[in-house]
Amino acid sequence: MKEEEEIKNKLLEEEKEQSLNYKKDLEERLTRRAELRTKNLLAAKDRQELDTSKLDSSLKKNTAFIKKMRNMTESQQTTLEKELLCLNLSKYVSELAQAVVETRLKMADVATAVHLCSLLHQRYQDFSSMLLQNWQKMFTGKKDEKITNMSKLRVDLRLYAELISSGIFTQKDGLPLLGNVLTTLVNSDKEEHQNIAVILSFCRHCGDDYMGLTPRKFRLASEKFGVNLPKSDFLPAERQKNVRSLMKEYFSTLIKHLFRDHKELQKAEQQNMRILQTRGELTEDRKSLTENLSASLSKLLSNSNILADLLDEDLPEMPSLKSNEEEESLVEGFVGEGEKGEGFSQNIWEDEDSKAFYTSLPQLKALLPSILYSESEKPTTTPVTENVEDADTQEELLDENLEETEIKKEEEGDEEALPPELPTEEEGEDPGSNSNRVLLDGFLNSLPNCISRDLIDSAALEFCLKLNTKPCRKRLVKSIFLVPRTRLDLLPFYSRLVGTLQPLMPDLATDLVSMLKLDFRYQVKKKDQINIESKIKVVRFIGELTKFGIFPRSETLICLRLLLHDFNHHHIEMACNLLETCGRYLYRSSDSHHRTKIFLEQMMRKKTVKAFDPRYNTMIENAYYYVNPPEVTNDASRAERPPMQQYIRHLLYTSLCKTNTERILRQIRKLHWEDREISLYAVKCLTSVWNAKFYNIRCIANLLAGLIAHYDWVGTAVVDGTLEDIRFGMETNEPKFNQRRVAAIKYLGELYNYRVIESSVIFKILYSLITFGVSWDPGNPSTYDAPDHHMRLRLVCTLLDTCGQFFSSGASKRRLDCYLTYFQHYFWFKKSVYSEEEFPWQVDHLVQDTIVGVRPKITMFKSLEESQNAVTALNKQIVDKAIQNMPSLKQYFGNTDEENEEKALPTIPEGDDHIEGEEDAMEDDFVEVDDEEEELERLPRVKAGEEEEEEGGEEWSEGHGGESLTPSQHSQPSRLNVEGETEANNTGPESGEVKSEGESQNISFTLKQVHCQEDEDFMSEFDRMLADNLLERTRETPRPAHSHISVPVHVKSSAKKTYDQLVSEGVEEEPSKPVVNFILLTRAGNKQQFTNVEMPVNSDLVMKLRTREEAEKMERDKVKQLTLEINERQEEEEAFELMQQGQRPALQNLNRDRRPRYQHPRGVPDADLIFGSKKAR
Repeated sequence: MKEEEEIKNKLLEEEKEQSLNYKKDLEERLTRRAELRTKNLLAAKDRQELDTSKLDSSLKKNTAFIKKMRNMTESQQTTLEKELLCLNLSKYVSELAQAVVETRLKMADVATAVHLCSLLHQRYQDFSSMLLQNWQKMFTGKKDEKITNMSKLRVDLRLYAELISSGIFTQKDGLPLLGNVLTTLVNSDKEEHQNIAVILSFCRHCGDDYMGLTPRKFRLASEKFGVNLPKSDFLPAERQKNVRSLMKEYFSTLIKHLFRDHKELQKAEQQNMRILQTRGELTEDRKSLTENLSASLSKLLSNSNILADLLDEDLPEMPSLKSNEEEESLVEGFVGEGEKGEGFSQNIWEDEDSKAFYTSLPQLKALLPSILYSESEKPTTTPVTENVEDADTQEELLDENLEETEIKKEEEGDEEALPPELPTEEEGEDPGSNSNRVLLDGFLNSLPNCISRDLIDSAALEFCLKLNTKPCRKRLVKSIFLVPRTRLDLLPFYSRLVGTLQPLMPDLATDLVSMLKLDFRYQVKKKDQINIESKIKVVRFIGELTKFGIFPRSETLICLRLLLHDFNHHHIEMACNLLETCGRYLYRSSDSHHRTKIFLEQMMRKKTVKAFDPRYNTMIENAYYYVNPPEVTNDASRAERPPMQQYIRHLLYTSLCKTNTERILRQIRKLHWEDREISLYAVKCLTSVWNAKFYNIRCIANLLAGLIAHYDWVGTAVVDGTLEDIRFGMETNEPKFNQRRVAAIKYLGELYNYRVIESSVIFKILYSLITFGVSWDPGNPSTYDAPDHHMRLRLVCTLLDTCGQFFSSGASKRRLDCYLTYFQHYFWFKKSVYSEEEFPWQVDHLVQDTIVGVRPKITMFKSLEESQNAVTALNKQIVDKAIQNMPSLKQYFGNTDEENEEKALPTIPEGDDHIEGEEDAMEDDFVEVDDEEEELERLPRVKAGEEEEEEGGEEWSEGHGGESLTPSQHSQPSRLNVEGETEANNTGPESGEVKSEGESQNISFTLKQVHCQEDEDFMSEFDRMLADNLLERTRETPRPAHSHISVPVHVKSSAKKTYDQLVSEGVEEEPSKPVVNFILLTRAGNKQQFTNVEMPVNSDLVMKLRTREEAEKMERDKVKQLTLEINERQEEEEAFELMQQGQRPALQNLNRDRRPRYQHPRGVPDADLIFGSKKAR
């Protein structure tokens, strides 16, 4: 208590002494200025005549004096004054006035300039008027022009004001110009406040004379200690009030500018926080923008504080933005459900002891007098920032390419990394303080024994009391940095020591952080696998300093990213030690949570991809689960699945991929399918595709297609389960099932791709998605499909993206064209609820990309009205077509012209009712193609390699003349039978009769098909044979067809005719038909056999072959002719150019021979000829 009272008394004495010194200086300044003003005013009234006879009027000295006046300084005042009194400057008054105005003075030179101007004013009558004219010229130019030299204007304004207050200018002559300049500076700078430096200088140096200002600091001190401060009597109170109100007006605009910049900076920081939490990093442009805003605000705030103190005004507090609900929601999203109740920040630390160790540091400022740390409290060194990696780089969520580029740049920055330079003994010596050196050695030797919180806090206090000098601080930093690599237990206590000393000695923490950065870079650059203990010591030291807030969290994450970039050997141990030290702190801090989470996932992916040593795998898993421990479930007695079920799930959800589908299929076939429990669970797993990875859904569909060949009932069960799950999703419409619904719809499309289901199933689902539970009345929304729900649009797009590309011809093409009309109408109905700006652009682009993907040349509707007109026209066309083919359907549709548009697209029923049969008939009449043609179109859907084989099959069917049937011949009779049966069965309740007015009753009967066991056995065996054939064909590797195979030479030589053959041909009486010899190539094992085959000249094979050869020959001749023509044209052009050059006249210089060139005479000139003879002269 006594020490505190002594410190307070000392502070009071210092404050009182400052107040008395200010009073003394102010009295001296006012007295000196009043005396000078009296002399100048008297000189203007009664100026004595100057005796110029004793003064020097030489041009040289006067000119030299004027030059010195242009460069006057405070140190030259005595010299200039002596020269001025010895010179006669009456003829150079105008030059002197101009030199004073144009000279570039400093603030310290203003008093010298005022003193010399006073002497000139007292000696020369015209000096003040000429000086005022020059000031008017300069300030009048500044009024309209942009100020280019703010520092000169600041000094000139103070000089001009002091010339007025010194009496050189009268108030009547000088004050109007000063008032105009101040008004111009204030009124033209109410937004940007670029003239703040000029205003502050005027208020500081001239505020007592022109505004009666007293800085608040000295006013409060004078009131506190009863000191009466003198005031200037230069201007009356009314005029001082006018100037003071002008300055207060400028201060009010400055405060508005300050608030505006503060609000802008807060918004930028909040936006940066959102970006960091969602994406993990900031772009360089955004970071520089924030830094510029912060620097501008700090400078503006400093100037505002100075002006507020000079004007004795209160500076209002900076307004803060309202509670950031968005940021809080993001932070809550990072925390688990169990942690939300306790608060996010409280879970950073493991327990209360850890929290107290890292947060409750002794406040040495409150315990020590300021004299002990006043020198070290100001930072003298700037942190050595190594561009290891910028903490906030790149616009997009961790773009790997940009990240690798940045890291490579940093790695290429220093090809040979060097360890950090430590201060040498010479730098640390303090000459003449051997006692301090002994104390410091003892203190550093005792530091390794400080292994408790109390001991390290006592050591910090001792260092501040006895050893707080710059050399001692340097040695302390070096000793802390060189902690033994085996004493990892000292790192938390050394970090606490630095954290305790940081408020008093910021250079200590800055130097240590810089040295650790350099050492970390050095250890990362070293590729040798030695000194692992030193590397672990560096990262653990960084982690401990991070938890104390000394090492920035962004820099720590940069270190972690560098280690993950080259995640091998020692870098694995360094990364794991860093995460074990401060990983949980980073993961649970709001501003670093997201990036830490991304790096943890990246580390686990690298562990999965790379084949690490088991020791490294264990180390990585321990670090990961230490930072992010798994949630403890309350259901401890959770039933474990049987081994067989685990094996099935492992095969389908874990092991299955694109490359091992055949192997997994063999394993699935080996299951005991006769066991009902196993078979039902396998079907359940094949149906629940949402448990597998999304890109493996295609593999499950492929596996099911192969399994159906052996167990056809499995396909039916899985398809029924998938359709039921899709229906369940439409009925419940819960957001938590969205991912499940997307997986199910994707699975359905892949099943169609692998020919497990027909296109009719796909189209029924497509129509159900845009009709089931859909309310077309905006005033009466449906709970199944609300107007603001877009999930069904995504489902339709997913299904079309999966299998819509195969609906490109035949019946499926026409059906899809009809559906796209209805789908666009549904889409525009959804979009009409929103305005153009509010509708989600992702959904809009998704729908457009999907439609263009299946129909690139389609014309998209531009509005709801256009889509509604298209739907109405399509409905009318379909109904009219159906009624034209089957007039009996007219009773179900009624008058189509008066029918409501909203009822034209009813929900597809599930039962076998009469509407379904009639819609099938209507659809078949419209598309005019049956399902069998569609099956032929779907054959090349799964494997592109089967296209050539199918084309060959089509040629074979064409070669058999009338054996193949066209689609109309093939499908129309059977389709009509089905339609007739459906119509007959559904027209009446029992007898199937159709009644119309004015006609008798007609009854139609159809044959009833009798099912027998033999037919079912035959069809099952036939389906199995087809499936086996398809599997065998899919395993074959397609090979390119060879258009021409050359005949071997030995076969050509052996094919020559012998003498006997030629004789026998000559003996033949009847001439044989012309034939063409072919050589048939066959293979028996690995041996090739060649057989001569004779084909008639008029056969199809020979004719086609000759036609093809003739076409190829014509093509070659055509290309040859074109090439020759091009060559001939080039030769003609070259010959023409040569001929033109030969006819061109040669250039000649015609001026060369007009006048003969003058020839100079050679030898010695004849003087008599030039000047005449001697006699003549």
